[in-house]
Amino acid sequence: MEIIHVAAECYPVAKVGGLADVVGALPKYLNKMGHIAKVVMPAYRNKFVREHEWETTHEGNFQMGVSYYYRIQREKTNLLGFDLYIVEIPGLLEEENPYGYWNDTHRHLGFQIAVVDWMNAWQHRPDVVHCHDHHTGLIPFMMNYCYHYNNLQNVPAVFTIHNGQYQGWIGRDLEYLIPHFDDWKRGLLLWKDTINSMASAVKCCWKLTTVSQNYLYELRNNSLGLEPLFASEGHKSVGIVNGIDADVWNPETDRWIDFNYNSKTVLDGKESNKKGLCETFQLRDDKPLFVFIGRLVADKGADLLAESIYNSVKEQNGNVNFLVLGSGSNEYEDSLNDLKNFVPENFNCYIGFNERLAHLIYAGADFLMMPSRVEPCGLNQLYALRYGTIPMVRSTGGLIDTVSDFGNYEGFGIRFDQASVWDINYSVGRAVRLYHDKEKINEIKNRIMTFDHSWDHAAREYLSVYSSLR
Repeated sequence: MEIIHVAAECYPVAKVGGLADVVGALPKYLNKMGHIAKVVMPAYRNKFVREHEWETTHEGNFQMGVSYYYRIQREKTNLLGFDLYIVEIPGLLEEENPYGYWNDTHRHLGFQIAVVDWMNAWQHRPDVVHCHDHHTGLIPFMMNYCYHYNNLQNVPAVFTIHNGQYQGWIGRDLEYLIPHFDDWKRGLLLWKDTINSMASAVKCCWKLTTVSQNYLYELRNNSLGLEPLFASEGHKSVGIVNGIDADVWNPETDRWIDFNYNSKTVLDGKESNKKGLCETFQLRDDKPLFVFIGRLVADKGADLLAESIYNSVKEQNGNVNFLVLGSGSNEYEDSLNDLKNFVPENFNCYIGFNERLAHLIYAGADFLMMPSRVEPCGLNQLYALRYGTIPMVRSTGGLIDTVSDFGNYEGFGIRFDQASVWDINYSVGRAVRLYHDKEKINEIKNRIMTFDHSWDHAAREYLSVYSSLR
């Protein structure tokens, strides 16, 4: 099959969140299985685009209020393990990052129109067009109901929701920007008399997927007003837990960690990496090390970190260490930087993002904290398991699907119910007790490293979805 993935992000070209990791890995694994998977995304004026060679494969024009010229460029070397295409639109797609600009609505819409216009010009039709999140949500509608793109009618469209909190609302006053369509189908664009890109995709796609089974259930109860829509479209919905790139996230071969190890050498390997990590951040390596890696935003529970860390240090009489890697809200960044003055022997942080440091932290930490309010799937807990680090997570979204509490039969992680300082502190106490039960914690570390969360399994599930549409 030929599968075209359309997304606003793709690692390592441009990354804001887990969407980029999925789009950068799934096509590679589909290709390994003998299929033809390609990715098309906007062209950003960033380092990756500047430093790689591109060839023009198509040029065209489309109307969006005014006429826009666009060009499709393909990365020449197949560096990522699949064909990567970027869409250049002079005067519209000229920014460095995927989001955060005053004209994001026009940028995302123009990108989608260009992609559909390009595919419509092909001499053949792809087997599946796989759209990711609201930035591509109008593509299923345009493929089926915009008059100019008749060649794409009856091409199956799959839509994956990575984060249902962002839905791509567009005012009715901008409806004229969408290529001419059958007026009788206008209702497929609208939700509460406003264009909603995600709602349109849910209505028009042939198959809807979410990045975990539990997140699919959550959307039916909490999706900013779309709850009845998700309930009514349940017959074509499926949850598939994301995988991780086992080539990149492999402690046995990881070039970014100080000491490589596997499930048989995990205890010595993690101890050695922990010593180096603690030395770098002026922490003692004879204490349990709790870490947080991610965006410092409320959805991730970052507003709870400073207070819960301070309380835990006091409650555990200073016999715990914490390390945070991330960036986001200035308020949360400042609170963490200030915390270093109050518990300097037990806490440190790195404000920003550093890929090598992230690998080092997974390799050296004892516990990974994920007090998320929203976590559709979560990849960090899967990375942690791969490196023998025990995840301490709030029971939400994909964290429920992937982490079982060690208090249960064959459990291996720590789960808590509330996004609150009290629940985090209580869970830290449980983790400390587990840390000092050497026989138990060593058995868990050995066991979790044998879990298979690679994309091999998830890619087979997506192939099953694609095959059902043929």
